[in-house]
Amino acid sequence: MSMIKAPRQFRIIIALFLMSAMSGSLMAKVDSIQAIMDDLLFEKAQNIRFEYPDSTIYLLQLCYSNYMTKMDTLKAIRSLRALANIYGHHANYKASYDQLWKALFLADEAKMKGNQARLYIEIGRYYSFYKRKKEAIAYFELSLEINRELVKEGILQKADLVQNFYALCATLRELDEPALAQSYLDSCNLYYEHGVTQLNHSMLKFEEAFLLKKERKYEAALRLYKQALPWIQENDPGYQVLVYSYLGDTYKGLGDHSASEVHYQKALEVSAQYRSHIDFTPLVHEKLSDLYYEKGDYLAAYQKLKAAKELDERFFDSRSENNRPLLEIQDAFRKEKDYQKELIQKQRLAQLEHEDKVWFLQKIILLGSMVFLLVIGVIYFNYVRSKHRSEKKLIKEKQQMELQKANEIVEVKNRELAASALKLIEKEELLATLKNKLSQSGQEVTPKAIKEIVRSISISNAQNWKEFETRFIAVNKDFYHRLLEKFPKLTQGDQKLCALVKLNFSSKDMSKLMGISVESVHTTRYRLRKKMNLARDINLTEFIAKI
Repeated sequence: MSMIKAPRQFRIIIALFLMSAMSGSLMAKVDSIQAIMDDLLFEKAQNIRFEYPDSTIYLLQLCYSNYMTKMDTLKAIRSLRALANIYGHHANYKASYDQLWKALFLADEAKMKGNQARLYIEIGRYYSFYKRKKEAIAYFELSLEINRELVKEGILQKADLVQNFYALCATLRELDEPALAQSYLDSCNLYYEHGVTQLNHSMLKFEEAFLLKKERKYEAALRLYKQALPWIQENDPGYQVLVYSYLGDTYKGLGDHSASEVHYQKALEVSAQYRSHIDFTPLVHEKLSDLYYEKGDYLAAYQKLKAAKELDERFFDSRSENNRPLLEIQDAFRKEKDYQKELIQKQRLAQLEHEDKVWFLQKIILLGSMVFLLVIGVIYFNYVRSKHRSEKKLIKEKQQMELQKANEIVEVKNRELAASALKLIEKEELLATLKNKLSQSGQEVTPKAIKEIVRSISISNAQNWKEFETRFIAVNKDFYHRLLEKFPKLTQGDQKLCALVKLNFSSKDMSKLMGISVESVHTTRYRLRKKMNLARDINLTEFIAKI
C-alpha cells in the first residue's frame, strides 16, 4: 500500500510534537509515552477526518505502522477500519477493501471474534453497493452467527445484536426491499436497550422515516427525519448527505418542490464539505434532474443528468480503473481461508492417520502386554497352586507323621500298660494262690491274722486297679471323654471293661484283673453291648478301638 504524503505544515506539527514528547525526563518512559502518542494521533485523525482527509489517512497509516511494531493487534485493526471508512467515503472502494481484508486477516489470526463480526458487516456493506445481495447477506449472516455465539458465551448481550439487524435493514433499504428492511428494523427495536446498544436510536428513527416515506406517509417520515437530524449533525455530519437527500424526496412527495430542491442541494454541499458519501452524489444529481424536468427547466435537468452519468460511470461503471477490481472481486480472505481450511483438513487427515498408526501400535502393545500378563498370571497361579499343594501335602504328611508318632507312642505306652497289667495279673494270681494256701494251711495261724492278710490283699488289689486306671487315663486321656460323650450312662465298671477291651485283653485276663469269673466277664460284655445298642454283627473290640 502506498503511503500518502502529509501536508508540510502538519508534518512540522508532528515533528515538534515528537521532539517535545521525547525531551527531558520523558526519555525514561519512551514506550509508555509512545503508546500515549499513538492514541493521541489516532484521536486527532478522527477529529480532523472531515476537514483534512488526506492528513487523516497519513496519521492512520502511521498509527497502524506503530501498533504493528508493538504487536498491538487490536489497535492495528482499529486503525485499518478507520482507514477503510475514509476511503469508502471517498468512493475509493479498492483501497477500502484492502484495509478491511488486512484487518480481517489480523482478527482471524488473533481469534478476535468480536472484530471478525464487525469486519464481516463492513465487507458485506461494500458488496451491497454493487447490488451483490447474495454475497452481502452471506457476510452479514457470518457476523450474526459469531455474535450469537458470543451472546451464548456471555461475552455479548442480546442488545449487541442490534448492530447486525441494523446492517441488514440498511442494506435491504438500499436494495429497495422495504418489507424485509422493516422486519429487521422491528428486530432492532425489539432488542434495543438504552445504555447497552452502541447504535444510537436516532439511526433507527432515520431508517423508520425512510420506510414511512416508501409507504407515502410523508408527514410522519418528515417528523422522524427532523428528530434524527440533530444527533447526526453533531456525531456523524457526513451522514447528513443521506438525510438531506431523503428529506428532499419527502418534500417532493408533499408537493413542495422548492424545499425538495433546497435539501437536495444541501446534500451535495455536505458531501463536498466533508468529502463524505461521494458515491451517493450521482443519485442526488439524478433526483435534481427529475425535479428540474418536472418544473420545465430542461437545461438544468440535462446538466444534472449529465453530471449524474459521469459520476456514476466514475464510481460504478466497469470501465472505471478504480472499481473494475471490485466487480471482479477476488475474495482474497475467503480464498486464503479456503486454503487454510484445506491445509488444516490435510494436516488433520495426516494427524488422524498418524493417530491410527499410534492407536494400532498401542493396541498391539496393549494386547501383547495383556497376553504377557496373562501368561505370567497363569504361571504365577500354577506356581502358587503348586506351592500350596506342596505345602498342604507337607503339612498333611507332617500331621500324619505326628499322628502316627502319637499313635506309636500311645501304642508303646498301651503295650507297657498291658505288660504292667499282666504283671498285676500275675501278682494277683500269686496273691490268690497265697491266699488260698493260707486259708487251707493247717498251721496254727490265728483267724485274726488270716483276715488281716486277706484284707490287705484285697486293698492291694483295689489299689493296683486304681493305679492301672490312672496310668491308662494318662495315656488315653481323650478316650473316656469321647466314650462318655457317646454313651453318658455307662457305669465305672462299664468304663473299666471298655479300657480293658481297648487294650485287647482276653476275657480270662479281664476276670483275673477285675477279680471276677470269666462267666461274669462275658455277662458284663453282653450288658455293655446292650447299653451301646450294638448289633450282633459288630465286633465290640473293633468298635471300642475306634473311639
